[in-house]
Amino acid sequence: MKILGIESSCDETAAAVVQDGTKPLSNVIASQVEIHSRYGGIVPEVASRQHMLSAIPILERTMQEAGVCPADLAAIAVTHGPGLAGSLLVGVNLAKALAFSWDLPLVGINHIEAHIYANWLGERVPEFPVVVLIVSGGHTDLVLMEGHKQITRLGSTRDDAAGEAFDKVARVLGLGYPGGPAIERASREGTPRFKLPRAWLRGTYDFSFSGLKTAVVRLAQDLGLPDASGSDSAAADIAASFQESVADILATKAIQAAREYEARQLLLAGGVAANSTLRETITRRSPVPVLIPDLAFCTDNAAMIASCGYFHLLAGTRHGFELDAVPGLRLA
Repeated sequence: MKILGIESSCDETAAAVVQDGTKPLSNVIASQVEIHSRYGGIVPEVASRQHMLSAIPILERTMQEAGVCPADLAAIAVTHGPGLAGSLLVGVNLAKALAFSWDLPLVGINHIEAHIYANWLGERVPEFPVVVLIVSGGHTDLVLMEGHKQITRLGSTRDDAAGEAFDKVARVLGLGYPGGPAIERASREGTPRFKLPRAWLRGTYDFSFSGLKTAVVRLAQDLGLPDASGSDSAAADIAASFQESVADILATKAIQAAREYEARQLLLAGGVAANSTLRETITRRSPVPVLIPDLAFCTDNAAMIASCGYFHLLAGTRHGFELDAVPGLRLA
């Protein structure tokens, strides 16, 4: 069964065809990083206009690379939230138009849930029950998954998401945008010599990164960063210290949940799951096998949308043409 997935929740226009929920036949992404890096962050209006320009070329390339025509597809899955309203509308309306013209079922997908399904696109298939740590630019969630459509949220961020914190710290240190890759690059040249705070929020599986971010801002100010003289050793050391702190918090909470709920596996998902320090820390500490998507499936992509759509379709999920974008959609 082949599913066409469409993703446009933020600043990537993406389409993919996935067979049986696990085999990507194509996965095409048009990134807007270069455009938004000029502004130091995503400009929603610019993002939605760029989606409109990219959507049809990306769709055509996806179908061509997969070697399929509309008659080969079983359904169309599309992200309808959470995300930027204008960006979501482009993808949702494209999906509805295609579903109508090609006479195919339409399945609306929660973007956060779809990140979990990036783990179904690898060589190992997850075995329930699993604990999943979802870390991205807009979301930091810890969930228990006992089966398809059986998801219980254990905790989430109370302020900044991990990815947001990376972006803000990178800006403070003058490292550029996007923050995740910039922090990781700088960290390779530094040592984690600064002791930065960790908000444990004892008795919960919630996260908080605002205090850590504030500590970095004050430390950078004390050291006169960004350093106009061009010396970046202190910035690299702060980046390494910050990255270590975030990885420690995320890994500790995720592993604690895996133990408490007797998970068979611990899964990583989301853009921050591409961070090598986080991947290494969780893999080294975890008492159960850790599954991590390939780097291509960590950041926003449509293969994860199609994979998630396949399992929803098997469960009988169908949406009508009243499907709308829901910017604040929560993970059920």
